[in-house]
Amino acid sequence: MALFRGTVSRSNPTRPDLAPLEVSALADSGAVHLCIPEHLAIQLSLAELDRREVVLGDEVLLGAIPMEDMDLVLRPQLQSVDVNPESPNIPLSVAT
Repeated sequence: MALFRGTVSRSNPTRPDLAPLEVSALADSGAVHLCIPEHLAIQLSLAELDRREVVLGDEVLLGAIPMEDMDLVLRPQLQSVDVNPESPNIPLSVAT
């Protein structure tokens, strides 16, 4: 399991009129889902699919499934999360 902190850009593809937000994120290869704090979901006008109580503070959590969907790779030697160098322009999906 690897844990890295970084800055990611979050946006709402259904609301192109809203500017993307640069937010602090925790990438955790031991986690499964994407968790977005309520105040960010409100700022980005995100539609709620499911609600669960978790204790994260004010950080976005990137788990294994959203990292796989966005074709991100963990780089332990640099302590970073980067776009897969084998397919830098082709994410599998967009997660918001």
